[in-house]
Amino acid sequence: MMLVSACLAGIPCRWDCKEKSSARVIELLNEGKAIPVCPEQLGGLTTPRDPSERIGKRVFSRNGENVTVRFENGAKIVLEIARKYNCKEAILKSKSPSCGSKEIYDGSFTGKLIAGDGVTAQLLKENGIRVYTEDEV
Repeated sequence: MMLVSACLAGIPCRWDCKEKSSARVIELLNEGKAIPVCPEQLGGLTTPRDPSERIGKRVFSRNGENVTVRFENGAKIVLEIARKYNCKEAILKSKSPSCGSKEIYDGSFTGKLIAGDGVTAQLLKENGIRVYTEDEV
């Protein structure tokens, strides 16, 4: 069993109420091999919501609100789900402040990318769960 970003599963849970379906992720769900999660919604953020970006260990919305605690809470819930269902791998949405792996937006809201992980991706990796983006599967 593996975790997948809910937006990759076709669920319109992104900040802009859109989804980013991945054929491979949907295939895994149809085979009963994946669990869709949205850390941002699990952490209490609404859809739609202002876009957010990570700056160091903190996350801010475009309007300047510090939403770090909600991102951290969502990440903790995702980790609990991973443990409950013995998930050893995750396919998460690239570049996201929650789910991005290896590369995220820099916090300037200009589309500039930097090396780094989203809050959830980082927590999963720290706990031995392999994280892939939709581009790696």
